[in-house]
Amino acid sequence: MSRNYRLLVKNAQQVVLICNSGEKFITKHGMQNLCVIENGSVVIGSDGLIKAVGPAEIIRAQYSESSFDKVIDATGMCVLPGLVDAHTHPVWAGDRVHEFAMKLAGASYMDVHRAGGGIHFTVEHTRAAVSSELLASLSGRLVRMQRAGTTLVECKSGYGLELQTELKMLEVIEEARRTLPINISSTYCGAHAVPKGKTVAEATKDILQVQLPKLKEQMSAGTLRVDNIDVFCERGVFDLGSTRSILQAGKDMGLNINFHGDELHPMNSAQLGAELGASAISHLEEVTDEGIAAMAAARTAAVLLPTTAYILRYHNTSVGIQPSCLSLGPETCWKLELLSPSAATSTPTPTAAPCRSSCTWPV
Repeated sequence: MSRNYRLLVKNAQQVVLICNSGEKFITKHGMQNLCVIENGSVVIGSDGLIKAVGPAEIIRAQYSESSFDKVIDATGMCVLPGLVDAHTHPVWAGDRVHEFAMKLAGASYMDVHRAGGGIHFTVEHTRAAVSSELLASLSGRLVRMQRAGTTLVECKSGYGLELQTELKMLEVIEEARRTLPINISSTYCGAHAVPKGKTVAEATKDILQVQLPKLKEQMSAGTLRVDNIDVFCERGVFDLGSTRSILQAGKDMGLNINFHGDELHPMNSAQLGAELGASAISHLEEVTDEGIAAMAAARTAAVLLPTTAYILRYHNTSVGIQPSCLSLGPETCWKLELLSPSAATSTPTPTAAPCRSSCTWPV
């Protein structure tokens, strides 16, 4: 096989494939039997995609006449699929360090929110920031994430809450997608909070009649690519009815539904997401058993964010410790912050990792 390739990662003590039969998800017993090749190698093509993975001796024989731009000797190392960060808000200006004193004094998330802090504080600073400033800070954050092994990151807007700033954030995300060597899934999150001076009904109307139509126009023109739509469905923010209207409108535009739900109060967000065919729902600290079952039946993924609950001093994180939910469906209760994608779609990152299990590699 005579051909030039970008990269050969050879002689790794382990190459972790996660699965071996093209499964999109694994659950319960499958989590205990990850597919691992001992003494394996990986070939990356000039297009950046994985072309072959298998035992080192087989790869060596099949590619004996090939040339590689770079060769990494991974002897004694473990090659893992790139990590997926499935929920991030990486475009923002200003910081909220001063709010930690309020939290340490016992203020809840919504206490800070009602006092004008939280999202509203960041909205004020992000609206005032120029695009170049936002892009520079976003690029720095994405580079640090990539160094930690992330190869795909979901990036939300949501610190504008009005048309111009939301578009500015999405354009910054689009520029990062074009210029940085990391995969990005872009999410419109104009319903991250109710803007100051507006009611829920007024905010919902603005999103439906002003923001989404303009977003659709730019997407149709090819000037902006957006993949998902997000709403913060919560008491004191967007109620179930408003959330339904916004998510359905986004879905009608071709956006995937990926939203905040059942975080601080049981809102039946899980059931709503399942009904609308949501790809994913985040947080879910207050999800009910009925909600878990509905998500499993609808094949809606759960994105769990345990560090958020920890920082908020919020102790009800039961969704992450229910073994029974692992058997309800392949998507339910995955911690997608660190979910590894199929090896066929990501670049491997050689790192040190313990041995776990092995699989039979088809020759």
